Amino acid sequence: MVQNKIAILGGGNLGTAIARGVVKSKLSLASNITITRRHLAKIDHLKKEGFKLTSDNTFAIKNATLIILCVQPKQLAGLLAEISASIDSKKHILVSTITGITTDEIASLILKKVPIVRAMPNTAIAIGNSMTCLCAKDANEKQLTEIKNLFDGLGVTLVIEERLMKAATVLAASGIAFFMRYIRAATQGGIQLGFDAEEAQLIAAQTAKGAASLLLNQDSHPEIEIDKVTTPEGCTIAGLNEMEHHGLSSALIKGIIVSFEKISNIKK
Repeated sequence: MVQNKIAILGGGNLGTAIARGVVKSKLSLASNITITRRHLAKIDHLKKEGFKLTSDNTFAIKNATLIILCVQPKQLAGLLAEISASIDSKKHILVSTITGITTDEIASLILKKVPIVRAMPNTAIAIGNSMTCLCAKDANEKQLTEIKNLFDGLGVTLVIEERLMKAATVLAASGIAFFMRYIRAATQGGIQLGFDAEEAQLIAAQTAKGAASLLLNQDSHPEIEIDKVTTPEGCTIAGLNEMEHHGLSSALIKGIIVSFEKISNIKK
């Protein structure tokens, strides 16, 4: 059990998901986690789960060793100005989940040398099934390993070069929405074929999970698994070809590229 005190600054969807994921994975107790938000009424229900809540960010980090930043990009400068004087470079590790903000930008706002780890998880972290990419600045191997171990308990973790973090944001964080849209579309198709909505969604979601598991558990490739399903003059190849004629792969790739281009403007 990780006993480090954790301060999550920004109790929005992601911050709350991280907090719950840490507890669900038994990496820490809810009583060791302090969550902040300007309007506490929006997260008041978390008290019943044992989390500590406050609107005072400086107070939240006072006894913490790990500070996780989960605010919006436009709120970061104000947040760091508020807590900078209270950050202890010998005690604290900063973990930023903020889209589009580099470790150099964070360091320039703190004005002191502090271990900074940039993390890009997705909302599946709430159930311990996130894909999280990490990069670091001024963090030694032990400190980076500590943060990696934390996120390893919340899914799968990959340490990457910082130049790839925007791409990781699109593939992992935005990617959740992209796959959800496919599952929704498959569900609608199933309803048209005669299934009830609940049945169609179960089939679509479990099939998507199975497809991903084949790649992850067998170190396989999508085309190999596709070839196993498609038979000459069969229904699967007919459906795949129809989807491709309507631009399925092209639309997905274009969507990913547009999302990537948008990231650079998020904090403007």
